[in-house]
Amino acid sequence: MASGGNLAVLDALDSARTQMYHMKAIVIAGMGFFTDAYDLFCISTVSKLLGRIYYPNENLDHGKHKPGKLPDDVNDMVVGVALVGTLMGQLVFGYFGDKLGRKKVYGITLVLMAACAIGSGLTFGNGNRAVIGTLCFFRFWLGFGIGGDYPLSATIMSEYANKKTRGAFIAAVFAMQGVGIIFAGLVSMIVSALFLHYNPAKSWKEDPSGSTQPAADYMWRIVLMIGAFPALATFYWRMKMPETARYTALIEGNAKQAANDMTKVMDIQIEAEQEKLAAFKAANEYTLLSREFARRHGLHLIGTTTTWFLLDIAFYSQNLTQKDIFPAIHLTSDATEVNALQEVLQISKAMFLVALLGTFPGYWVTVALIDKMGRYLIQLIGFFMMSVFMLMMGVMYENLRDKHVALFALLYALTFFFANFGPNSTTFVLPAELFPTRVRSTCHAISAASGKAGAIVAAFGFQKLTLKGDAKSIKKALILLAVTNMLGFFFTFLVPETMGRSLEEISGEDGNTTEAGAGAGPGAADVSRDVEKMPVSSTEWQSSMHA
Repeated sequence: MASGGNLAVLDALDSARTQMYHMKAIVIAGMGFFTDAYDLFCISTVSKLLGRIYYPNENLDHGKHKPGKLPDDVNDMVVGVALVGTLMGQLVFGYFGDKLGRKKVYGITLVLMAACAIGSGLTFGNGNRAVIGTLCFFRFWLGFGIGGDYPLSATIMSEYANKKTRGAFIAAVFAMQGVGIIFAGLVSMIVSALFLHYNPAKSWKEDPSGSTQPAADYMWRIVLMIGAFPALATFYWRMKMPETARYTALIEGNAKQAANDMTKVMDIQIEAEQEKLAAFKAANEYTLLSREFARRHGLHLIGTTTTWFLLDIAFYSQNLTQKDIFPAIHLTSDATEVNALQEVLQISKAMFLVALLGTFPGYWVTVALIDKMGRYLIQLIGFFMMSVFMLMMGVMYENLRDKHVALFALLYALTFFFANFGPNSTTFVLPAELFPTRVRSTCHAISAASGKAGAIVAAFGFQKLTLKGDAKSIKKALILLAVTNMLGFFFTFLVPETMGRSLEEISGEDGNTTEAGAGAGPGAADVSRDVEKMPVSSTEWQSSMHA
C-alpha cells in the first residue's frame, strides 16, 4: 500500500510544507527540554559547594588537607536521585501518553518540574541530613516530571511533522537540551559572580573556615530555583496544543475530530474518512506484549534500548564528571587555592565553555544533516569517533594532562561534539519514528528509561572512579567508556533507517509489514523522499489555539 495514502489527514501531515505551527511545536516542546537539561545539569555546578557548606570536615576527617566535600554516597544521591526519578517518570508518563492521549498528560510534567525546582531551593532544616534529604526528595520528583517530557515531546513532534523534515524537527526539540546545559553554566556563573562581588573571601589555604561565605548557602538555592521559570513560561501554550491527529484518528478512532483539528492548524479542508479509518484501525490493534509486536518490532526495541543505554553511560559520565576533569585540563584551580564561590564560578565557566564549544554545535549539526545523511549513519559515526577519542585520552592521559593540555581539551571537546552529532541525538529521534501509534509513547519511554539506567550507572559507577581524582582511576574510566561506545556502534546495526518515510510506512501501520521490518543500513533509506508541496496557506498555530 502506498505510504500515507490510506487516510487523507495522515497524508496531509506527511506532505505539508514547513509552516508556523511546526515552529511553534518545536519551541513549546523544546522549552521542556531546555528546562530538563538546566535542572539535571545545574547540580554539577554547585555540588562541590554543598560539600564545603554542609560537610566542611569530610576531607580532614580522612586525613586530607583539603576543603570539605560531599561524602561519596551523599554525592551519588544528590547527583543520581533525579536520574532515578527520570527513569520512573519516563515509564509512567510514556504509558499514560498512549492510554490517555499526549495532550492530557503533557501539562502535568511542566507543573511537576516547576514546583519541584522551587522546592529544591526551599530545603527544610539547618543540618546537613535535613538539607540533603529534602533536596534529594524534591530532585527525585523533579526528575519524575522531566522523565515525562522525553516520550511526550518526541512523540508529539514526530506526529505533527512532515516526513521530509521530521528528523530535523525532532532533533531540534532535543537540541534545546544543549541550550539548557549552556544556561546551567551561564546562570550559575552570573549568580556566583554577583555573590562573590559582594562577599569576597580568602582562599581555603589562607583561611579554611572563612573561605566558605555564609551567603553561598543562598547562591546554590537561587540557581536551582531558576529552573522553574522556563517551565512556567510555556505552560499556557502546552495547554492550547491540540491532540495530535494521529492519536485522535488511529487510537481514539475519531477521524472527523482529527480532520477538524488539522484543518484549523493548516487552513485546508481534509476529508474525515471514518469508514476507511475503521479498517485501518482494525489492522493495528496488537499490543506491546503481543507476538505480532515482537515479530514486527522486537529487534527494533532491543536496538533502541541498548544503544541509548550504552550512550548514556558515556554521555552522563562526561557531563556529571566534568568538574573532576576540569583541573586536569587547567580550566579550574586546585580547590585549596580558591574560596567557595570562586570554585563555583570556575566550574560554571568551564562547564559553559565546554558546552558552548563542544556540546552545542553537535546538536545543531545533527539538525542540519539528519534528513540528508540519515539517522543510522550519524549514529554509527558518533559512536565510533567517541570511542576513538576516549581511548586516546585514556591511553595517553598523564602525557596529555602534563605536556599537551591544549590537545587534551580539544579531544575532550570532540567527544562532546560527536556525542551530540551522533547517538545522543539519534537515540532520541529513532524511537519516536519506529513504532506504531498505539505504543509509540510507551516504546519511546522504554528506550529512554533504558538510557537513564545507563545514566544511573554513570552517576553511581563511573563517578566513583573520577571522584578519586587520581590518574589511574580516570584512565580506567576513559578506557571503559571507549569500550562502551564501541558496543553502541555494533548494537546500532539492529536499528533500521527511517529517513524520508511516513510513520505508518515505517511501523507497518499502512499494511505493508515488510517495510516495517526493513533491515538497517543505508539501503533502508533508499525510498522515495519526494514530498508533494501542498499549496497551504497557514493561519499559524496561534489562531487555532485561540479558536
